Amino acid sequence: MIRNASGWAALRSRDFRLFISARFLSGLAMQIQNVGLGWLVYDRTGSALALGLVGLAAFLPALALALVTGHVADRFDRRRIMSLCWSVVALASLGLLLVALNPKAPVWPIYALAVVVGSARAFANPASQALLPNLVGRDGFASAVALNASAWQTSSIAGPAVGGILYAFGPPVVFAAALASFATSALLIAFIRSGERAPVREKTTLATLLAGIVFIRERPVILGAISLDLFAVLLGGATALLPIYARDVLFVGPVGLGMLRSAPAIGAVAMSITLASRPLQHRAGRTMFFAVGLFGVATIIFGLSTNLILSLACLVALGAADMVSVYVRQTLVQSETPDAMRGRVAAVNSVFIGASNELGEFESGVVAAAIGAVPAVVVGGVGTVVVAVLWARLFPGLWKRDRLVAEPR
Repeated sequence: MIRNASGWAALRSRDFRLFISARFLSGLAMQIQNVGLGWLVYDRTGSALALGLVGLAAFLPALALALVTGHVADRFDRRRIMSLCWSVVALASLGLLLVALNPKAPVWPIYALAVVVGSARAFANPASQALLPNLVGRDGFASAVALNASAWQTSSIAGPAVGGILYAFGPPVVFAAALASFATSALLIAFIRSGERAPVREKTTLATLLAGIVFIRERPVILGAISLDLFAVLLGGATALLPIYARDVLFVGPVGLGMLRSAPAIGAVAMSITLASRPLQHRAGRTMFFAVGLFGVATIIFGLSTNLILSLACLVALGAADMVSVYVRQTLVQSETPDAMRGRVAAVNSVFIGASNELGEFESGVVAAAIGAVPAVVVGGVGTVVVAVLWARLFPGLWKRDRLVAEPR
């Protein structure tokens, strides 16, 4: 690991350290809970469509509340929003714990609680994205994005593995661990001192609610980066089908499922550490397109693989490629958006992210139910490669973009 002042200066900030610690714990809890949730639903229903519906239930609140959540993040204390949201998610984990304790409980409460979790995350995500730039200086911002992503992805390595191991002791243990981590994350955010903003007295109108959408639409580079990531992960996302691969294709059980879910994060963490210590200096746009293409190729190979080692290697490569895309997108969006607009722009960005993840899970579940898990993953990977080629032509400004953080005028 090579350190330099510009790459690691953000860690000198006490508040940034609290922020990424909370980011790690909330990510850990989310991954632990997702493993337990996916295996519990599939174990009780045996349905790929039921797995997809969990993702849909988590995504719909972000879509329905997008205009409101961004406006809230721009008007109120972003720290308090995040702390409150993670407290609500902790209560939802308590509800899942109670459902898991009752083997005869119906499945619908799981979907209802997934909606609660999705609603809380819909408010937390814009507040989190908008708060980050206020905790570090401009010079350390690009690497702060990578460090923040690294904390999240590190939790994505530990979370699924821990979740798979805990599930062996019973589903209630999984949700109890998630509850504790979410509660601790809420406390850490509450201790952040900086980032408080003066109350915004701007009158709420339809124009102010739609300002984030208008801002993105008028900036082709940002629109291209967000939409490229959306369609690439929407088509190429195979994570929703990992329970099927673990049980019916690779025959590795819950512990193997934890390994599969951790593998993309291993690649992502390795890449995020590299980007933190050596921030991307040139050819940012082309690097993003090549990374998305690699994501699609790795997805195709994973879909066809029946060997655990090869499957894990593909998921590691897939995670590293996705990290590059996330890094470019987040840095562009957060560095080029005025602070007063960051919540609303971040809310739109969060909808795109949610669409690529949760809605992608629903899409994968539906397609897998129709044509089978393996063909669904392979077709999705091919679609991702096609999107990368097409977007390079539709958004030439993004393809030609050299530096991520433009020089101040």
